[in-house]
Amino acid sequence: MTLRTFLLGACSALAFAGMASAETLTIATVNNGDMIRMQKLTDDFKAKNPGIDLEWVTLEENVLRQKVTTDIATKGGQYDVLTIGTYEVPIWAKQGWLLPLDNLGANYDVDDLLPAIRSGLTVDGKLYAAPFYGESSMVMYRKDLLDAAGLKMPDAPTWDFVADAARKITNKDKEIYGICLRGKAGWGENMAFLTAMSNSFGARWFDEKWKPQFDQPEWKDTLDFYVKLMKDAGPPGASSNGFNENLALFQTGKCGMWIDATVAASFVADPKQSQVADKVGFALAPDKGLGKRGNWLWAWSLAVPAGTQKAEAAEKFVAWATSKEYSNLVAEKEGWLNAPPGTRKSLYANADYQKAASFAKMTLDSIEAADPTKPTVKPVPYVGVQFVAIPEFQGIGTAVGQQFSAALAGQISVDQALKSAQQLATREMTKAGYIK
Repeated sequence: MTLRTFLLGACSALAFAGMASAETLTIATVNNGDMIRMQKLTDDFKAKNPGIDLEWVTLEENVLRQKVTTDIATKGGQYDVLTIGTYEVPIWAKQGWLLPLDNLGANYDVDDLLPAIRSGLTVDGKLYAAPFYGESSMVMYRKDLLDAAGLKMPDAPTWDFVADAARKITNKDKEIYGICLRGKAGWGENMAFLTAMSNSFGARWFDEKWKPQFDQPEWKDTLDFYVKLMKDAGPPGASSNGFNENLALFQTGKCGMWIDATVAASFVADPKQSQVADKVGFALAPDKGLGKRGNWLWAWSLAVPAGTQKAEAAEKFVAWATSKEYSNLVAEKEGWLNAPPGTRKSLYANADYQKAASFAKMTLDSIEAADPTKPTVKPVPYVGVQFVAIPEFQGIGTAVGQQFSAALAGQISVDQALKSAQQLATREMTKAGYIK
């Protein structure tokens, strides 16, 4: 063998070794605006981590939940980083399905995370997911439409005010609908909204003995109010609308009011994305005077499944995407208005963010007001504001959501929807052993 052949062979071997050491992380995420933006900014991560490539699987919310749940429960190992929510994290951590995030780096500053958000992602003192953005819910409304109707939105409105205003500002001939609310079936779609709403009406999913409560007057009041309001003042086809569909309607000037996630505030207030950006106001989620508002508590977070073979690289990505430095990167590229909200104390102490985001204080107040341990007016045996933190809720919640979506579409009556919800929830809770 000549020296030249030897050197060429050695170089080829080194090159092959370099190729072999490069890792590709497969990241499952939701098709929300903040996650789409993250994908566009990952050149920054790759520059800092040249040995790691990224492959994205971006899915609609209901589909993401289904695929990720199936994969992790069956130990399929398709994904190295998961986008999951406050509901899944404690349940999956206790099952041993997630790795604790013990190595996020010296500069990560876990103590900067908002306590309300961090506590929902922590089990036995360990963080099992890092929040990409946190949210509650609130009213986003068109100031110009309310002004024209001679109305002024209170900072803390009631449901009665919201319903009256929605009917008064509706102009169906001009395709302006007084209110847009989630109708798409899913435990994290229409049932996130309706569960939070029902809390403020005095309803609850289960009593202290885990008996479903859909046969009680509070749920009847909630669903009657919702269906009638949407019939009078909502857009056509509302039973197919989730977060993204209602966001598009609001941004294009077709909604007078929208009650949904606080994370939407930056999208409706950004003139690059919203046709009504200069006309938008914000208020707390409504109440019925019973001591609870219809606001929820959630974080879309990044977690590392126990089945990954690339845990170290995955944790590096999670640390990058949920760091203070990432917020600074978004601010540099797209302005402070678009920094991922609801996760860090330092963001809400940042004067530049406060100046750019008129909704900052209301978002923080809404997040801090939600109490997952006491979500309803009456006592309950569960934790969770817009969900019930038990493994069975995902299936039960979606099945109930299908009944309520059908009622909104006019396919069945409110009474039929509630009767079916009571029956199916009772059957599943009995089968799972909650009801003795």
